[in-house]
Amino acid sequence: MEQLDHSKTVNNFIDFPLIVIGEELRTPQNVGMGLRVSEAFGVKTFYLNDNSPNTDNRLVQRTARNTEKNIEIISYHDIISLITSLKKEGYTIIALEITDKSKNIHQYNFSTHQKIALLIGSERFGINQEALNLCEESIHIPMYGKNSSMNVINSLSVSLYEITKQLIHKRIS
Repeated sequence: MEQLDHSKTVNNFIDFPLIVIGEELRTPQNVGMGLRVSEAFGVKTFYLNDNSPNTDNRLVQRTARNTEKNIEIISYHDIISLITSLKKEGYTIIALEITDKSKNIHQYNFSTHQKIALLIGSERFGINQEALNLCEESIHIPMYGKNSSMNVINSLSVSLYEITKQLIHKRIS
């Protein structure tokens, strides 16, 4: 058994109808990993609040490991205007947030949507209530320990895995 490096690994490129919105991510490492994980799962566009560290930041660059060059990054100022605009473009806005109405990610059917915008919140405060009110749905990842949440980028990774798994299954069925 030989471990393969990047030059020997060939990925299947799939154009998913999926974007990610980062609402005021605060740490450069989370921004960089958010870009890296999103690019790995075939996300074409990552919306990044203009208050967040951007790709000029050395820690963002180091953590993203050049994936920021393979994903469209769009800076935005107002989350409410962005969500309103994306809804007009036909996106279903899904919040990754524990709410009184959130659905277990494993029981949610992502394949019924034509276009998905996954909204992730800031590390400390989550998604602001006004933005949350504009989302059509909210999903959560079930926890089995005492803690009720995990790092925003770990949550993004789990979510993108589940979403792309379902979208791939839809394509082959």
